[in-house]
Amino acid sequence: MELQRQNLKTTSPLSLGRFHISEDYGFLLPNPLKELPDHYRPWMEIADKLPELIENHQLRVQVSEMPLLNCQFLKGYRERRLAHLVLSFITMGYVWQEGEAQPAEVLPRNLALPFVEVSRDLGLPPILVHADLVLTNWTTRNSERNLDTIFSFPGGESLRGFVLVTVLVEKAAVPGIKALVQAVNAMLQLSQDSLLQALQQLKLSIQDITRTLGQMHDNVDPDIFYAVIRIFLSGWKDNPAMPVGLIYEGVSTEPLKYSGGSAAQSTVLHAFDEFLGIRHSKESGDFLLNMRDYMPPSHKAFIEAIQSAPSLRDHVLSSGNGPLLTAYNQCVQALAELRSYHITMVTKYLITSAAKAKGRKLSHLPGPPQALEDRGTGGTSVLIFLKSVRNKTLEAILSQSG
Repeated sequence: MELQRQNLKTTSPLSLGRFHISEDYGFLLPNPLKELPDHYRPWMEIADKLPELIENHQLRVQVSEMPLLNCQFLKGYRERRLAHLVLSFITMGYVWQEGEAQPAEVLPRNLALPFVEVSRDLGLPPILVHADLVLTNWTTRNSERNLDTIFSFPGGESLRGFVLVTVLVEKAAVPGIKALVQAVNAMLQLSQDSLLQALQQLKLSIQDITRTLGQMHDNVDPDIFYAVIRIFLSGWKDNPAMPVGLIYEGVSTEPLKYSGGSAAQSTVLHAFDEFLGIRHSKESGDFLLNMRDYMPPSHKAFIEAIQSAPSLRDHVLSSGNGPLLTAYNQCVQALAELRSYHITMVTKYLITSAAKAKGRKLSHLPGPPQALEDRGTGGTSVLIFLKSVRNKTLEAILSQSG
């Protein structure tokens, strides 16, 4: 059995280009489009005014007057990604315009049909995913250093900060993704020096991700995130506010269920976990595996390519190379520290904010959401999940002796 598994291991060099991953931007879509062909102006006009339409309770009215547009005039991958972004934003606003007490039960056909069509073309689900909210929803103003979002929800500067800090986190991961490719190829070429150098670079990249994540504190107000932004990232699977799901009119007479946007849909940590050989508990592992279906198929294929590459853990253990073992453990330790930091972040933005929102009604904000109180927008019991994932990461550290 072990022999058969070995035969399945890939021996061809790994490259980012094969998986539509950018050398400069990683999993981010490089220089995303901001305009669709004129045919789709009715979508764009609504998407551009989304925060005001939602706040004035006018979005559902506007969508009801929207023409049913065909996706045949979308040319190429980048226009389809922008269309998915536009339709996902309109969909989340439509469903949650009146808050969790009155979610829409039916997505009207003039929104549902094109959204499902473009989703099928891209291999993505018809709901807002990380690939929309973050990977396709950024642009530069004036200079490379001046980032902005393309579309927004209510939440003002905090919403903008949440998206753009996450964009910067994806950018901070780029050297780590490149190091991972270098490391896989170093193992194939039996180059211990190149492998050691790659592991050292990976550790630095993970530490940089953690530092970058810290910018949330300066850019996102926890109360606004909890009471205003979060609901627009919430899905209709494992969500008590929408227990049966959502009917996509003209697509299915039965309600469909999809998880909301989640950091677990970012390909970065999946790739690092596979490379470092980190094994999660069944429940957490099943959720993470499910989240791969919310990624662009080429990114999911990248994770699978790492999975079928030679095992780094086995290589380090059999090499008897002390510096390699140390470098491997430092990568695992850095990843565990990133996950611990994520736990403190979620505690601040979710658990503490929930307690504060219960204690007082913030006059300028809607009533706090109840249904997802201790859950992530992906639908998991968030702290239990994050602690399990962090603890399993720590268990991967290899013994220095022997």
